[in-house]
Amino acid sequence: MDHVNSYYAATANTFAAWPTLQDTIECDVCVIGAGFTGLSSALFLTEAGFDVVVLEAARVGFGASGRNGGQVVNSYSRDIDVIEKHYGQESARMLGSMMFEGAEIIHDRIDRYAINCDYRPGGIFAALNARQMAHLRQQKERWQRYGNHQLELLDETGIRREIASERFVGGLLDKRGGHLHPLNLALGEAEAIRRHGGRIYERSAAVRVEHGATKRVYTAEGCVQAKYIIWATNAYLTPDVEPRLTKRSMPCGSQIVVTEPLSNDLALSLLPNNRCVEDCNYLLDYFRLTADNRLLFGGGVIYGAREPDDVISLIRPKMLKTFPQLQGVKFDYAWSGNFLLTLSRMPQLGQFEEGEFYIQGDSGHGVTFTHLAGRLVTEAIRGEKQRFDAFARLPQLPFPGGHRLRIPFTAIGAAWYALRDRFGV
Repeated sequence: MDHVNSYYAATANTFAAWPTLQDTIECDVCVIGAGFTGLSSALFLTEAGFDVVVLEAARVGFGASGRNGGQVVNSYSRDIDVIEKHYGQESARMLGSMMFEGAEIIHDRIDRYAINCDYRPGGIFAALNARQMAHLRQQKERWQRYGNHQLELLDETGIRREIASERFVGGLLDKRGGHLHPLNLALGEAEAIRRHGGRIYERSAAVRVEHGATKRVYTAEGCVQAKYIIWATNAYLTPDVEPRLTKRSMPCGSQIVVTEPLSNDLALSLLPNNRCVEDCNYLLDYFRLTADNRLLFGGGVIYGAREPDDVISLIRPKMLKTFPQLQGVKFDYAWSGNFLLTLSRMPQLGQFEEGEFYIQGDSGHGVTFTHLAGRLVTEAIRGEKQRFDAFARLPQLPFPGGHRLRIPFTAIGAAWYALRDRFGV
């Protein structure tokens, strides 16, 4: 399988191809999945001197890592106030100390390996009503308490300087956030793994695993023997390969459109300081400019990852509600992709048995957390498990209703929150 027909695939950097596994090979660590989670893990491990093999069913960055909105957003899908309330002060202290680390890792990777991925600093959380604005004031205080002092509250005048839309009453600018071309980041990290001696095999899906002291991961034409396995498949894992993971999570679809190139004047009139933006709704919209002056706009969730018939018809009304001045603008790209949702909206990290780790369920907050997770699993393999275990201790509950009813139950809950967003309560 090749990458979907997206703006990212059309503007991807070119690197030497990766082969398909057709032999039995050995290594220290076998990573299953070449999205951000697997690539971050493999890069940290190869930098530390481990012999690493990465197996990818399709292409590097095929899933959410190469299809997302490209926003570098700090913290987790559930912010630190929810963590404090539900998991206690010790968990909040540990997780809070790491909530800005993923973005720092991305910055370091881009600089260290000269990855050309159009990085631009600055991300805005945009409030649609007074209730959301009050929440952003509290968020600023919490994030400052955990070490982020590059935050600026935007009043109604300030948000107008950033976004040419009448919808927003204010916002919070995080200067430690930003936006980038995610597929080019993934491809650049894969190339860095190559430079450190790591091996990646594309079109080499894991179809069966033998557990034990020596683990064997079989593909259609080959086998990897390893001391350690890292499951980094997220929303694109089939249930028959590892049902222990799929029963605790649910794939969800999201959609993105990209306009035709806009004039420089029009593009900069929309977002004069070239920040990325996400609103504060439960089912949020997000948007930004690309490096060649297109508007990228995404939003919506389809529970269960069903492919929509017409992405443009779903997203165009959302975009025009925010930017009515774009009436008549054409779309050059539209695509959908899956991310993995957990019941708690917190990522799931853990260990099945000795030497077999898993990382999944970023719940829409994956660009930054996946990079942190790669560092944490590397620490765990090296015997330093404290930070990994801070996440592994969090409850990992199945969705109510089992496999058949989890989708309608979740959709009902989401509809309730969407109704609250609509009326600002």
